[in-house]
Amino acid sequence: MFNFGPSDLLELTLAALLVLMAIVARPWVEPWARRLAPKTGWCMLLLALLPVALRLALLPHHRVPTPDVYDEFGHLLVADTLLHFRLANPPHPLHQFFETFFVLQTPAYASIYPIGQGLALAIGRAIFGLPWAGVLLSTAAMCALCYWMLRGWTTPEWALLGGVLAVIEFGPLSAWMDSYWGGSLAGVAGCLVFGALPRIRATGSASLGALLGLGIGLHWLTRPYETIFLILSILLFLLPTWRTLARPAAAAAIVLLPVLGLSLLQNKRITSSWTTLPYALSRYQYGVPAAFTWQANPQPHQELTREQQFQYKMQNSFRASGPETIETFLERLEYRVRFYRFFFIAPLYIALPFFLAKLGEFRYLWVSLTLLLFALGVNFYPFFEVHYLGALTCLFLLVGVTALDRMNHNASRLIVYLCLAHFAFWYSRGLFDRPSPDRRAAVNRQLEQAPGQQLVFVRYWPQHKFQDEWVYNGADLDHARIVWARDLGSPEDQKLLRYYPSRTAWLLEPDATPPRLNPYRAEEPPKTAPPLPAPSRTATPSLRFEQVH
Repeated sequence: MFNFGPSDLLELTLAALLVLMAIVARPWVEPWARRLAPKTGWCMLLLALLPVALRLALLPHHRVPTPDVYDEFGHLLVADTLLHFRLANPPHPLHQFFETFFVLQTPAYASIYPIGQGLALAIGRAIFGLPWAGVLLSTAAMCALCYWMLRGWTTPEWALLGGVLAVIEFGPLSAWMDSYWGGSLAGVAGCLVFGALPRIRATGSASLGALLGLGIGLHWLTRPYETIFLILSILLFLLPTWRTLARPAAAAAIVLLPVLGLSLLQNKRITSSWTTLPYALSRYQYGVPAAFTWQANPQPHQELTREQQFQYKMQNSFRASGPETIETFLERLEYRVRFYRFFFIAPLYIALPFFLAKLGEFRYLWVSLTLLLFALGVNFYPFFEVHYLGALTCLFLLVGVTALDRMNHNASRLIVYLCLAHFAFWYSRGLFDRPSPDRRAAVNRQLEQAPGQQLVFVRYWPQHKFQDEWVYNGADLDHARIVWARDLGSPEDQKLLRYYPSRTAWLLEPDATPPRLNPYRAEEPPKTAPPLPAPSRTATPSLRFEQVH
């Protein structure tokens, strides 16, 4: 009768939460927060524990995420390789069965990614037995360091608020915390760099220079290309005081040298060349990842699987059909700017224009120029994900809290309450909603119940969606409990069956609904299936932060 719908429930819930917080917070929470804010150690500990505790509380309904995107499997391969105390793995004699996205098979078997994110996953697995623990640790470190970074730019109270906003935006509801392909680790690097810069200008401390070098090195091991723009922004900030920077510069160089050496050694182990990045070798062999817009389209130099052929065409489809022009560059930039909302919870949009009033100060003008520099720099790459800008996370938070500081006090308090209410609504929903079934987890559970070592041949149907790749393996293909292989037809499959005589062989058809796993029979012909709806790319139960926005 009253036509009461979900949008009305959302509005009323937010209003009720807002009123409740307005009544409760002023006499109790705000004075407590003011007393806590100057206590750096306690604030950092609180902000580190908060996102982890909130995410763990969601585990009854939103379990440990299952990797689903090929970037995630690439970073997990890096982690497993590091846990075998090596940077690359020997090529398999039957590597044609293991061809997949963003993994080199020759001259070494290795992921194409730098080791940064894989190192975080390896640490989580080594300490807690779970790669996802590395994601939680990275997020905890980023939220804590956002507060530390902001302490160098603003008052303790606003720095603490910025740390709380980091938890809200990049904590338990964020795609970064619910996946394996990174974002938070680059955010940690950005906090170290942008937190050290104003302190170095003020003190010229060598220890701060070491932190600066650590941040640059960590970012290089995570996002090498974007590190170019990070270094340019550092030079711009420190240029006015360059005569006093000898000690911090020397300390930064000392920290950076081992990082660069490790990167060069990874190149050598994987590509057999000190100066050839695994990315570059993948581009030569497979034609992916896509080249920069000023470069010609790469051409594959080896035979591609059907799925790799589609991936190659898809990657190149992001480029303009003709030569790059200013018009195509700006069109791509205009399209991407909309995704920057990932870094701002919706109520903050109201405050952002107030940041413009601070552009008369050099350091805030520098913040704007740094954001612009990164935006222009990553725009030369035809593909875009928000974690490419992970290092800027703390700068986006700085923009938000600075804008709030410039507003009327009551208005800024209202926006903060809205942010908290916004988060509380979506988080409470996550405590009770039911995620969709996880296709990969169901197959993995079936295989875990089988005794001994397993060999799974993956057979795709003709209508298979190429991004839904299932052939991913760990670093040690000979001793892994489960080996995933491409079904190349019965005669070819016999080669792998003879190579693994003691393994139980299975045939997986992931395009069936649900995916079908049966004992492998050599005489079984490939199936021709009716057309299928495209499988979901987000099969993992996930609290993606895009929901909140």
